[in-house]
Amino acid sequence: MLHSGMPVKGPLEEGAGVSYPDDRKYTETHEWVLLDDDEATIGITEYASEQLGELVYIELPEIGDRIEAGSECAVVESVKAANDLIAPISGEVTEVNTAAVNDPKQVNDDPHRSGWLLKVKPDDLKEMDNLHEADAYEELLGED
Repeated sequence: MLHSGMPVKGPLEEGAGVSYPDDRKYTETHEWVLLDDDEATIGITEYASEQLGELVYIELPEIGDRIEAGSECAVVESVKAANDLIAPISGEVTEVNTAAVNDPKQVNDDPHRSGWLLKVKPDDLKEMDNLHEADAYEELLGED
């Protein structure tokens, strides 16, 4: 998400004590994936939301587009910067959150629930094994 490509090290600058939902997996670039049957919901983490600041624009792929794990798949712009969303898994886009596109603040307000960005039909569920559990992600951020 914070597309410098460098994993974050050290404590959170804001939001210390945030507890990340353990029903999903996380990336070092601050995206999350929630698997529900044969569909995966993707969004950005609260950490990413806080680091970006107030979101003002979101560009998502079209339904039917294919995304590839590790590649740019969307853009989120804030008052601070524009950043690429990095696809955590590969698959076909089945749904996009038009409410978040129309009101990007929704992502800031609730990044792990109503602020989701897109849903995909995964190509290979084994790609989920490459992602972090919530406790490992929190460790990555320096949270206790």
